[in-house]
Amino acid sequence: MEESLLYRWLHLLGLLALSYLVLKQVWTLLIGIKNHILSRWWKTNLKKKYGGWAVVTGASDGIGKAYAKELARRGLDVVLISRNVEKLQKVADEIEKESRQKTKIIQLDFTGGPDIYPKVEKALKDLDIGILVNNVGMIFSSEGCRFLEVPNLNKWINDIMNCNVLSMVQMTKILLPRMVQRKKGLIINVSSDAGARPYPNAVMYSATKAFMDFFSRSLYYEYRSDGITVQSVMPLYVSTNMSGNIGTNFLVKTSADFAREALNTVGYTHRNNGCLSHCLQSYILDHLVTETMRTSPILHFISDYTINLQLKMMKMN
Repeated sequence: MEESLLYRWLHLLGLLALSYLVLKQVWTLLIGIKNHILSRWWKTNLKKKYGGWAVVTGASDGIGKAYAKELARRGLDVVLISRNVEKLQKVADEIEKESRQKTKIIQLDFTGGPDIYPKVEKALKDLDIGILVNNVGMIFSSEGCRFLEVPNLNKWINDIMNCNVLSMVQMTKILLPRMVQRKKGLIINVSSDAGARPYPNAVMYSATKAFMDFFSRSLYYEYRSDGITVQSVMPLYVSTNMSGNIGTNFLVKTSADFAREALNTVGYTHRNNGCLSHCLQSYILDHLVTETMRTSPILHFISDYTINLQLKMMKMN
């Protein structure tokens, strides 16, 4: 009698545990549909909600350039900040020709440390800025390298900390007070899925992107009551110079496609992978691949081999 009762209780607990797991996955699926499917048709009017100007760092290439162009298509004037003034001017000319929006360029090397930011603050003081995209970032090599094997390691540590971490904090410090005063604003921090889990052979990059993600999430909860949206975007592979211009497919997005899909999610979620494809990949990495497997030398050898093979095929074509 007692054994039968115990069996029934264990059976009930098992059903409850299974139901919880099923409901959790169904809820995750529904959230994904809302963030990446419904958002394609019901987009947030960024200009109406946040203001007329957007600032994008690292805007001369890749994801930053794509964000700047997509924001302009959605009716915003754009401030472009990067270190290559020729590339910046080219992007600015393209935006003004294609979207008829105003642009402003600021030449800046984000590895320069804290002394460079008074220049930025002065250049932005008269603009009605509602959106900040902290995109600028750097990595030692698209092929990866162990920490102690990086040439000129001391300089590299300073450069990546200044570029990936200090730039985001300082740009936020400059623009957040005005957003709080106006009771509206959007800060998008382009982190990386490499910041969501350990990433051997890109230790500094992975760690700085983890900082970006946690900073974004904490800032969101601090300032959402002031009308400020802070979004952490954590892409996987996007075809840019940083990734060796890897060929695009279902797994690898073009920067234009990624920026368009990522901006669609504004107003739906404060933390995501930017696009449906990357969201699915991240889900698989989180739930079906253990950390031991993800960080194993064999898996990294296969990954590096595949990437290098794709790069060679692209060069041949």
